[in-house]
Amino acid sequence: MITRSARPTRRTLRAAGAGAAALLALSACSSSSSGSGPDGSSSGSGPSGKLSGTVTVFAAASLEESFTTLGETFEKAHPGTEVTFNFNGSDSLAAGITSGAPADVFAAASPRTMAVVTDAKDAAGTPSTFVRNRLEIATLPGNPDHVSSLKDLTRSGLKVVLCDKNVPCGAAALKALDSAGLKLTPVSYEQDVKSALTKVELKEADAAVVYRTDVRAAGDKVEGVEFPESADAVNDYPITLLKDAPNAAAAKAFIQLVKSAEGRKVLSEAGFLTP
Repeated sequence: MITRSARPTRRTLRAAGAGAAALLALSACSSSSSGSGPDGSSSGSGPSGKLSGTVTVFAAASLEESFTTLGETFEKAHPGTEVTFNFNGSDSLAAGITSGAPADVFAAASPRTMAVVTDAKDAAGTPSTFVRNRLEIATLPGNPDHVSSLKDLTRSGLKVVLCDKNVPCGAAALKALDSAGLKLTPVSYEQDVKSALTKVELKEADAAVVYRTDVRAAGDKVEGVEFPESADAVNDYPITLLKDAPNAAAAKAFIQLVKSAEGRKVLSEAGFLTP
């Protein structure tokens, strides 16, 4: 049963659907890569090497849809496992990990936020980049304000939302604005990309600078506008096993699924770029 905790509620998600079925075969193969937990015990695998138990994944908010699909796939391939997600801003997740929050896997939306965890020596091994993401402008459906460029967001009277500068999507937006030589005063700074997008979905803002994956996930609730400066602010997404992972064996198998060809297919369909 996939569960997610975020901001800080917790609820059960529905199965991700037919797309998950195609990934079962590869994820099943990953069961052979079970290993020992941090204390040398066979955390996450029984006598036969079968994976079991809960895998807790801290992941950037922009990964919610694709990781939910992969989590459902993993559970079906490994009966007896449960994938629990905490989707939130990468900086908040990193702070939680370094403060001792129990987790097995961390997937961040930027190397800078991953460095918070690695600098604290809370990562096991070297994180690896598994996808990249670029920005897009989310406008109201039909784009009634005729936004066609990043410069248009500076127009007087237009209500624009950005992610906080400490969040990867906010840092990337500021980098794109600097590249264009533009200054922008938003009506609010949000703590993660989903919160920024929600402001537009609820018509509390006219536009937001978010990831193109989030625009795609929102469907007809928003309209996306590409802008060339986004090429100067592409974010790498690293993933790592955490040092004190309670279920290291299953966590390694989940990371293997994320980085597999089938995992990349799910992420590509969500709009992520190959690193």
